[in-house]
Amino acid sequence: LLGYPLAKTIKQHGFFSYATNEALHLSDKEKATLLALFGNMAEEMNSRLDDLSQEVLLAQLELLLTYAQRFYQRQFLTRRPASRALLQQVDELLDAYFDAQRPLVQGLPTVHYLADAVHLSPSYLSDMLRSLTGQNAQQHIHHRLIELAKERLAVTSLSVGEIAYELGFEHAQSFSQLFKAKTNTTPLAFRRSFARKR
Repeated sequence: LLGYPLAKTIKQHGFFSYATNEALHLSDKEKATLLALFGNMAEEMNSRLDDLSQEVLLAQLELLLTYAQRFYQRQFLTRRPASRALLQQVDELLDAYFDAQRPLVQGLPTVHYLADAVHLSPSYLSDMLRSLTGQNAQQHIHHRLIELAKERLAVTSLSVGEIAYELGFEHAQSFSQLFKAKTNTTPLAFRRSFARKR
């Protein structure tokens, strides 16, 4: 693959890092599509090789990967009810993590923590969340963090540093940067604007 565009684009296929229990579930029609591609590739490899053989094989491999990506997206859509239950479980895990004050000891919750807790690979969890919410797992964690931070800024008199510490940040500056990146305002400006509304 070296020297071909596929060498770079192949890394964009997240399904290569899925666990075996997250394998692609194919319909009979999808299976036939992929088997036909494998057959074409085998035929190309067993025929007389020429100057374009490698390009033909790479094009077929790229097509195979594109179909696999399509079928995974379909799988996320058809398994939406189960995925919604998983989303609820992830949110409950995050709530329990913060309610138990685990950030004080363990720091910020990680994608690996959530993935392990729901028995999925981090890549599959991120792709599943993206299909439901438009956010990957890390973005989802940040969203929940910001919601909790807004709540604390609105209803407590804790300093920004104390809130940052409670949420698992080692440095208030890191918290403030994330808050501003996600809300376009600083934590203090948010608190002041919320106080004016009351």
